[in-house]
Amino acid sequence: MKILLALIRRFEGCKLVAYLCPAGVWTLGWGATGPGIAKGATWTQEQADARLELDAHRFFLSALKASPVLALYPDTHQAIADFCFNLGTTRYRSSTLKKRIDAEDWDGACDEIVRWVFGGGRKLPGLVLRRQAEAAIIESQK
Repeated sequence: MKILLALIRRFEGCKLVAYLCPAGVWTLGWGATGPGIAKGATWTQEQADARLELDAHRFFLSALKASPVLALYPDTHQAIADFCFNLGTTRYRSSTLKKRIDAEDWDGACDEIVRWVFGGGRKLPGLVLRRQAEAAIIESQK
């Protein structure tokens, strides 16, 4: 999960006080969201790092469950797990990106993944860079 952890750290950064992400979701640590994360919440670095490990593992498994073919492509698996970490596995499951991954259509997958660059109704430069990084990993597995 080295690639997955590196992607999350690079693109999420770590904040120990809860903040609203560009999509308007309360976020804490290395991009964690969910119950208990709200305005005023704080973590130690150790709590943030522990949650990162748990979340990365959870999205690694959920990406594989959604697309079993990823077992054959370990680096692409990590790129898709990062996509799921960022946007949610539910969105991935219903996406054309998943259809391209499942069909091992790597060019199509690269074309699809770079379309997911909007947050809060705006095109976000950070998401453009993140999707380009994920696409480059998929491209390298062809």
